This record gives sequence, structure tokens and C-alpha cells, in this order.
Amino acid sequence: MVLLTIIILILLVETSYLTYRTFKVSESRTSGRAPLFIDTSALMDGRIVTAAQTGFLPSPIAIPNSVINELQLLADQADAEKRSRARRGLDAIKELQEINWLDVKVVKDGPTGSGGVDTRLIELAKKHHGTICTIDFNLNKVASVQGVRVLNINELAGSIRMAFLPGETISLPLTQKGQNSTQAVGYLADGTMVVVEKAAGQIGKTVEIEFIRSLQTAAGRMMFARLKALSKDEQNKSKRKAETKAEPQPVKATKPKANRSSSRRTKEDSLIELVNSQD
Repeated sequence: MVLLTIIILILLVETSYLTYRTFKVSESRTSGRAPLFIDTSALMDGRIVTAAQTGFLPSPIAIPNSVINELQLLADQADAEKRSRARRGLDAIKELQEINWLDVKVVKDGPTGSGGVDTRLIELAKKHHGTICTIDFNLNKVASVQGVRVLNINELAGSIRMAFLPGETISLPLTQKGQNSTQAVGYLADGTMVVVEKAAGQIGKTVEIEFIRSLQTAAGRMMFARLKALSKDEQNKSKRKAETKAEPQPVKATKPKANRSSSRRTKEDSLIELVNSQD
């Protein structure tokens, strides 16, 4: 019994040690991650919450007290638009804190000094080897010059927007039939599938198409297009080409008409002279 008790105690000690070691390693890894500092403009924009909910923002997220104080000052201003956006920023902080898998911390950074909130953000990012999330153009430039990595939501949105909008035209090779017997399918350089209406007869050719609309699904983006309609100038050019290729009409065919018209005028003149001479 004594030996069994000793073995059980040894196993318990080893298990406790392994659990403690695993916890410390995971804690050190979490604490060692570079924080993402959120500035006032990104919080007021509101898109940061959507980016966080979809898992595109790194953790942990750090929100300095100076940023919260600036939002509070803006929320107390008389300007209705600034007041509304500042309150939206304060709501965004709460929404970020409610995301389960996201570690959001409020950092006590003290007074901002003469440099303001932007300078304090850059100092914090340098100190903790972190990143700044902003949509402020000037802060983006200053932080980049000083070697601080910046996550700009406007640049992110611009990078993932549709390459082509409805009404734009491009040349596209059509490679296969679509789901409908009248459709043809081609692919953009990024792999986006383009379904072209009434183009089944153009498969294997490169044609001019005009984008109509796009469809975004969980599986990816699909675009719909149609064959580009000829403009009036292009229609006139094609008509002239067709007339040039057609057999030319004989020139002699027009001469008799001119002669007949001239002969008619001559007979009419002679009749008028005859009437005048009789008078």
C-alpha cells in the first residue's frame, strides 16, 4: 500500500508539473505576440468590427486610453456628424470586446503630450514592436517612414474590391459552354469566372465583352457579361466595309438618268418657248 501511494504521488506531481509547464508556454506565446494598436479613425469608421468578426485582425488588440479620451471629446462636440461617428467608435470598442476569440486590451498610456494621439500611437507601436490600424492618411505615412507597420483598412478594401465594375469592357477568351446553352464562359487573370450571355457561338475566340453584374458567394465571386454592342461609329465603319466589298454599280447606269433628266428639261424649255412665241 505504501509503495502504491508513493507511485500515485509521483504521478500526480509529474502531471501537475506538465500542466504548469504547458500553461506557462502558452501564456508566454500569447504575451509575446505583437499587439495591434487601433487609432481613432479606424474605430469611427466601423469596418474594423466586420474585419475582426471574420477573423482578419490579429490578436491581441490594444486600444490606448488616449484614443478613448479623444473619442469622448469628439462625442461631446456640437457637430452632429462628428458626435455620431465618435459614438460609433465607442460602440465599436464594446463590440470588439464581445468577440470571444479576440483578446482586446485597454492600454493606460498616460497623457499624450504635445505630439497628440498619433505620436503616442507610434511610440507605443515602436516600444512593443506592434502594428497600427488606421485609415488616417497622414498617420499612415508618418508611421511607415518611422518603420512602423501599418494596417490600413482603406488599402485593404481597395485591394479586395472587384477588378471590373458593371459597364466596363475588356477582351476575354471564351473557353467553354455555360450552364445555359446560349452562354459561354471565360476566366479573368485572378481566376474569376465570367459568364457571357448569348455567346455560345464565340467559344474558342477572344471577344469584347461588357460587364453587367457580379455575384458574391461563399465559394467565390462570379461575374456576368454580354457581348459588347457596336457603337454608331463602329456600325458606320462596318457598313462602309460591307459596301466596299460589294460589287460596284456601273457608272453608265447613272448617265442615262442624267441624260433623261436633261432631255426632260430641254423638252420643257422648248414647250415654254413655244407658248411664249405664240403669245
